[in-house]
Amino acid sequence: MTQQPTETARSLGLTGAVNARDLGGYPTADGRVLRHGVALRADALSRLTDEDLAVLADHGLRRVVDLRSLVEVREAGPDRLPGLPAAALAAAEFSDSPGVVEPADPAGIALHHLPIFAADFDIYVALRNALADRDADKQRALLGDGKAAAMMTGLYRWFVTDPVARDRFASVIRLLAAPDGPPLVFHCSAGKDRTGWAAALVLTALGVDRDTVFDDYLLTNQRSAALIEMIVDSFHTRGLMKDPSLLLPVFRAERAYLETAFAAVEAGWPSFDAFWRDGLGLDDEVLDGLRANLLV
Repeated sequence: MTQQPTETARSLGLTGAVNARDLGGYPTADGRVLRHGVALRADALSRLTDEDLAVLADHGLRRVVDLRSLVEVREAGPDRLPGLPAAALAAAEFSDSPGVVEPADPAGIALHHLPIFAADFDIYVALRNALADRDADKQRALLGDGKAAAMMTGLYRWFVTDPVARDRFASVIRLLAAPDGPPLVFHCSAGKDRTGWAAALVLTALGVDRDTVFDDYLLTNQRSAALIEMIVDSFHTRGLMKDPSLLLPVFRAERAYLETAFAAVEAGWPSFDAFWRDGLGLDDEVLDGLRANLLV
């Protein structure tokens, strides 16, 4: 695996979103480089501190894209965003359909809610139910013997095979490609799976080599290691799980997960270009806009 330069892997330094980082600095096959401060990826922004809000404000964000489901938003809370009052978010009628919360100030940040979740195997809900039950045998039956990893590879395959999921990922890309789109941050709960695949799509479309795409994806494990350790220890000490290590395949980014998504693309379309056009419904105009906004 290639070594990732610090400048391209740097954190945004957000206390309440440890996996928030910049895609800027990655080189492309044609000798160009992703512009810094334009396309940002993150975990949920619901726990940002006042200091974090000041950091985000310095980036001059125009849009935030929240990929979480309605259940996730309700349980963890809506994003805290600079220039978007809590009252506006509280009044927003979030649903599992796309929606936008516009700022009162035209120069403020717009919040786009683009929920991506698999109703038939919603991992977030399944894990919540497993923890609520506190039955070690049921938890092992759900997650043990490779089941947790299989759940994750199934999710990544679904990212590619489900038409609604593809449409939501394409919407993220369209926002990044729009003349008034970036600077933009897109995120889910952990900034790992939905966010990871969205980032992989953007980097691949721009001609970033596959090893670097995987490096960016796996960087989550470095950014979130301390948080994962704290959560696992907490589940054990609070008596929620007898063996919280069962959750590690869900908490960690694994190369096999992203490989599953790319394999699904290759199985369904003759090339990534065909997937871009026929799978995501994107055209050369969107690609040109993405290049204009993100590359230098």
